[in-house]
Amino acid sequence: MKIGIILETKEYEKAWNAFRFARTAKKTGHEVRVFLMGEAVECETLTHVKFDVADQLAKFVLEGGTILACGTCLKSRLLGGTEACPLSTMADCVALVEWADKTLTF
Repeated sequence: MKIGIILETKEYEKAWNAFRFARTAKKTGHEVRVFLMGEAVECETLTHVKFDVADQLAKFVLEGGTILACGTCLKSRLLGGTEACPLSTMADCVALVEWADKTLTF
């Protein structure tokens, strides 16, 4: 199955669970793509003693996961895209939803 995940929060536990879900889905043979929107574009730097979002995100990428980050949301925070989270557009988000068999939001 093709699973699209739209993540809109940088709340530690929710973002951590979104990436845990993404990793588990990949490990069970699904294709997974994540689109970061709003404050979630900051996830690459979120670390917490109990909910290390940045670690889960990095592991997802190392395991072959695809992440896209909303360019408008990045720019509004004076951030740029990274290798792990390339600058993307709303059209890319629409394409992710069209590609996916199922789309989840966190």
